[in-house]
Amino acid sequence: MSTRKEHKGGYQTTYFDGDTVETGKGERGPRVRRVPSGDSVERLVCPECNFINYENPLMVVGAVVTFGDKFLLCKRSIEPRAGFWTIPAGYMELHETPLDGAKREAVEEANAAIEIDALLAIYTIPRISQVQMIYRASLPEPHFSPGPESTDVGLFSWDEIPWQEIAFPTVHWALNHFQEVRGQSAFAPFTNPEGATGTL
Repeated sequence: MSTRKEHKGGYQTTYFDGDTVETGKGERGPRVRRVPSGDSVERLVCPECNFINYENPLMVVGAVVTFGDKFLLCKRSIEPRAGFWTIPAGYMELHETPLDGAKREAVEEANAAIEIDALLAIYTIPRISQVQMIYRASLPEPHFSPGPESTDVGLFSWDEIPWQEIAFPTVHWALNHFQEVRGQSAFAPFTNPEGATGTL
């Protein structure tokens, strides 16, 4: 049940649960936050048709890429953490697999055609509602260059990695987890280090 009246060039609607929403004439869509019937989480709901806008965690895919004993790293040209080094990684696109997404990110960020070997890790970052799937991959040929989201791309030995300039905690985790299973053909994918949440 609701009451509706014209207000400030649009409408002011008060719903049965006490929510009051001001909308332009003809405005529709999920715009009221409440817990839908049968649910336990507050969500955006359309008060006219009860459509629920589910906001779910974002999927990030990427890869620790090596050529010989060196690691492929990209210096970010965009925020967050512009100017810091990372592995090729980014958000999955609609209708692609995680494998395809990781390969695409390597092309977009480093113009690198990679070969994926195994799933290295699945990390969760609850603070930003993010899940990361990181693969182990190799670079068949040392052909790479900065993509639109990178200012520089390079190959680094383990001792050359600029650890103080790494963009995100998950990049630290992935590089170290890679090193733990280097040369192993079978291993269980890693998860967050104990107690780690990905906070910078």
